[in-house]
Amino acid sequence: MIRRTLLTLFLLLAPLGLLGGYLSGALRLPPEWDPRAPLDFRAEPNWMTGWKLARLKLQPESCFAAFEASGITPDRLPDRAADTSCPLVDTMRLQGESAVLSPARPVVTCPVAAAWLMFERHALQPAAEARFNSRVARVQHLGTYACRNVYGRATGRRSEHASANAIDIAGFTLANGREVRLPRDWDAEGGNGAFLRQVRDGACRFFGAVLGPDYNAAHRDHFHMEAGRWQRCS
Repeated sequence: MIRRTLLTLFLLLAPLGLLGGYLSGALRLPPEWDPRAPLDFRAEPNWMTGWKLARLKLQPESCFAAFEASGITPDRLPDRAADTSCPLVDTMRLQGESAVLSPARPVVTCPVAAAWLMFERHALQPAAEARFNSRVARVQHLGTYACRNVYGRATGRRSEHASANAIDIAGFTLANGREVRLPRDWDAEGGNGAFLRQVRDGACRFFGAVLGPDYNAAHRDHFHMEAGRWQRCS
């Protein structure tokens, strides 16, 4: 009985001791597991990654710090007020790690750029290599910034595109010349269709919301990837 009581006390107090050691600085965690350390895009994702990505949306400077921690100098853009109520704040030019975006380097918020780099390195390129034994060389996008409401309605809430907080992806060109496109290949049997679904699921690991052909007709020809507060994978 005494041993069992001591064991119970140990199991209850040990986490508190570890927390105290961490808060006091006596216990140091590896950066990829330390919630206070900037996100490193090169590190293999773990259960702390989602928390760090969420923090980027609330603390803009922690987002830009993540680029520095990853050995990348962000191409920051000055904040821009807009008479149309669509200001651009904490934005930068998006540049892929190895895949070229076409049209080149759209403007996005820092959280979108961070999610994109995580997606490209840890989801997109591994999926292409596994299915086609080739890497993605070019990504075709349909734009990021558009000052409008959701679905272009006259009334209602602003789209995440109104603040460059989303990107629409239409297709991929691999280094071996293979092309995979939406909507053409979404229901294709074999590699192309499976690849697109794997890409959609991989994007959901890093973006808040990812919408595609399965969501509705408005997204039949692209993947909408955003870093907003709304959570949806479809």
